[in-house]
Amino acid sequence: MLAIEVTSHLRRLVTLPESIEVNAATVAAALDQLEQLAPRIDSYLRHEDGSLRQHVNLFLDEQFVRDRKTLSDSTDGVSRLFIMQALSGG
Repeated sequence: MLAIEVTSHLRRLVTLPESIEVNAATVAAALDQLEQLAPRIDSYLRHEDGSLRQHVNLFLDEQFVRDRKTLSDSTDGVSRLFIMQALSGG
C-alpha cells in the first residue's frame, strides 16, 4: 500500500484526511485513485492532458517524481507519495 500525503493547504481546498492509503503501480494510478476520493483535487494537480502542473511537486519517499508528463514513475517499494503545491504571494 502507498500512503498519499497532501499539504494542509490542499487538504483544506478539497477536504482530505492527512493520509490516504491506495494500491497503485504508478504515480498516475495513485493520483487517479486520489481523484476518486476527492474529485476536485485533480484540477489543482494536473493539466487536462494528465501532466503535472508547474507549481506542483511530488515526492516518492524522499525522491522527486521524474516523469512530470505521464507520471509513469513506479511506486514499487515506495511507502509514501507526498504532494506539495507551491504558494506565492506578496
